[in-house]
Amino acid sequence: MLDYAGLEALAAVLREGSFDRAARKLHVTPSAISQRVKQLEERVGQVLVLRGQPCTGTDAGRRLVLHVEQVALLENELRRHNPELVPEGQVARPTLKLAVNADSLNSWFIDAMSGFTSTGNELLDISIDDQDHTAKRIKEGDVMAAVTASSSHITGCNTWPLGRMRYVAAASPDFVARYFADGVSKEAMAIAPVLTYDRKDGMQDKWLQQQGLASRTAPARHWLPSAHAFVRACEASVGWGMHPTVLIQRYLDAGTLVELRPDTDMVVDLYWAHARNAQAGLERLTQCVIAAARNWLDPLPAAGE
Repeated sequence: MLDYAGLEALAAVLREGSFDRAARKLHVTPSAISQRVKQLEERVGQVLVLRGQPCTGTDAGRRLVLHVEQVALLENELRRHNPELVPEGQVARPTLKLAVNADSLNSWFIDAMSGFTSTGNELLDISIDDQDHTAKRIKEGDVMAAVTASSSHITGCNTWPLGRMRYVAAASPDFVARYFADGVSKEAMAIAPVLTYDRKDGMQDKWLQQQGLASRTAPARHWLPSAHAFVRACEASVGWGMHPTVLIQRYLDAGTLVELRPDTDMVVDLYWAHARNAQAGLERLTQCVIAAARNWLDPLPAAGE
């Protein structure tokens, strides 16, 4: 039988990143946290925490923490529907760890969060990751659910289609006049600075490839890991970038941003995936996510279209 005091300590260490912060979270001493984790590691026969700054979990450690979070979610659902069985105060408020891409988080996903938190007591721990990498986070046990671009089957997960996010290459009129006075060419693109969100962001390079504008010389590149600053930097003529239309349509309408090449948009199909064994506890969140996405995103084409 698993030691739930040890599991609670393990979860706190991995969530907080250190034994000291975990101790403050659980109102015990760091030595008590260390002892609980050590006893749990001895019981399961393997290392669960990689000690460092911050502390991180091994594969086994992350999966055990995911188990703890799923149990807390189920106990919370039990209290919601049968309060006489689990009195208020005897079940901690569960925290759901999710991975969401930045563009979704800065647009439609906030509506999903609002709908979900307004009708429950759960807390959300959201990490930002590229939509092409979030499926891996679920498989590795880092998160319980994620917005992902993966439509393929994810082992141990249920997946729902959300919609299609449309992107356009855009910059300010001044930037276009400065770098593309003679047209958007391969030579001009090699000189014009491009904005890139982070090292996982391949959207700009994919567009260049699709348009036949990629050259052997890598373009000048700004790194800017903020969705809001990304738009503002383009508006301020710092560079050009790929933007979701749900975030910049008003700038396009006002003329403060313009498309580099009209009718060359790219689309990203988005899906919602979560651990199958957490389906009961995540049903309400899933409904909120699907409803919010439906109000913001283009519908996905039917199979065969």
